[in-house]
Amino acid sequence: MSFSLRPFTAPDFDQEQFRNAPNAVLEPCPKDGVAPMNYHAMSIFPEYFKVDGQWIMAKESRMDCVPVYEDGVIYVKEFRLLKAGELVFTGRTENCEDGIYVYPDGFRESAAQRDVFAFRQNRSRETAFSKDYDEIYDLLRHDRDHGKIVWVMGPAFAFDYDARNAFAKLVENGYVHAVLAGNALATHDLEGAYLNTALGQNIYTTVNQPNGHYNHLDLLNRVRYHGSVAKFIEEEHIDNGIIYSLEKHHIPYVLGGSIRDDGPLPPVFANVYDAQDAMRNQVRDATTVICMATMLHTIATGNMTPSFRVMPDGTVRQIYFYCVDIAEFVVNKLADRGSLSARGIVTNVQDFVVNLSKGLGL
Repeated sequence: MSFSLRPFTAPDFDQEQFRNAPNAVLEPCPKDGVAPMNYHAMSIFPEYFKVDGQWIMAKESRMDCVPVYEDGVIYVKEFRLLKAGELVFTGRTENCEDGIYVYPDGFRESAAQRDVFAFRQNRSRETAFSKDYDEIYDLLRHDRDHGKIVWVMGPAFAFDYDARNAFAKLVENGYVHAVLAGNALATHDLEGAYLNTALGQNIYTTVNQPNGHYNHLDLLNRVRYHGSVAKFIEEEHIDNGIIYSLEKHHIPYVLGGSIRDDGPLPPVFANVYDAQDAMRNQVRDATTVICMATMLHTIATGNMTPSFRVMPDGTVRQIYFYCVDIAEFVVNKLADRGSLSARGIVTNVQDFVVNLSKGLGL
């Protein structure tokens, strides 16, 4: 069965509520990094603002940021990036009362009919995920050529021989357009390629090696000696793994630093806001996001990913967002934080990526 995107239906602005709505109110920022009082904060949904009698859509969005109006265009900015004097839309209502309309139903997602009492209404380890896998196969095949697939990854993959190989195959076959991760994912993956271990444990047999607790430090030290990951791969003749495949196929990856990082690797962003900017730059044109085994990176990415994307040809399409984790808490926490369009799969991520690779025939 061929995959097709759910069409977007724009609001009918001829309806009375839109025609009678006032123009949205704009107020200047009082100083750099500070929004005016009663600022409007964005959601994950498409939002429209009435300016001079015309409804304008914010073509790019991010939850908990503010809409800035300039020369007929709405820009959505983080508070820290606001400049004194920039005009920000104000108003806390969402149904035209302040000339602002939040539109959650553009993709006509039908709510499932359910009894008042029924078992397993939420996503848990007992949920059946077969249909989810089939949908992901079709989606990835579609977005390989017609979208941008961003993967958000924790270090769990680097500890498993088959998972590393499976993700490398996804990269090699065009199913990965960007990766967002931390120092640990890259460190342990490169350790696996360099010393065949992750945190000193063999990535296939799981046998701990003598003095293995030094291995990731030796890896970090060696990469820092070469000055870059690319130079390390070249000089040390690395020929396998996730980072090797990303470098080989020129796939961008963002490594956001953390307080606990060892080393870190040369490309790791030490400044958290630089990392946030780099992550958002990759998310801006993403059409599918798959987050696996990293709660904080997943929530961060979820907060900066809207439910829609305006494509270069002007069409509006849905963004597909998946959270995969063995912990039900992580999967459900994303929805609790406001990323209501996220779909959760509760499973071991190493098994997930291996099954994904096999299901795609790689």
